Amino acid sequence: MKPNIPALPLSERTIVIGNSGSGKSTLARRLSERLGVPVIDLDTLHWETAGYGLKRDEKVAACMAAKAASTQRWVIEGVYGWLAAVAAPRATALIWLDLAWSECRAGLIERGPRRGADANAFAALLSWGEAYWSRSTSSSHEGHRRMFEAFAPPKLRLQSRSEIDEFIARM
Repeated sequence: MKPNIPALPLSERTIVIGNSGSGKSTLARRLSERLGVPVIDLDTLHWETAGYGLKRDEKVAACMAAKAASTQRWVIEGVYGWLAAVAAPRATALIWLDLAWSECRAGLIERGPRRGADANAFAALLSWGEAYWSRSTSSSHEGHRRMFEAFAPPKLRLQSRSEIDEFIARM
């Protein structure tokens, strides 16, 4: 663990990225409570609401992300780098949860299937999450690293649950 996680000024428009199971939703909820801002989950933009596993048209999802980012105050969280990139020009802070697969997997197992996913869909999510380091898309470790490096405003990379806990305690 890095001692003394640097303070990140709490921001009106923060993006939280990371692998599935890294704790993005939990951190976003805590930031939302602390700042009094809404949370936008990129899963709700990427997937159709009619059923699990139905992807929304990418242009429609990008328009939804742009509309959400156009508001004054928010926390946007998710793994989908291409959607986070739509919001990035308006963001005033970025937090990357860059945890090891063992920690992400444990987080996924602990929370279990969500949004009506069955056992097969959950197994597919575990497989997709494990491939985070071998993919090269915007929704991969490499894609998130590129986004993090290109982001100029205040940013923070947290690499363990203990670093996340320390950051939350210091908010």
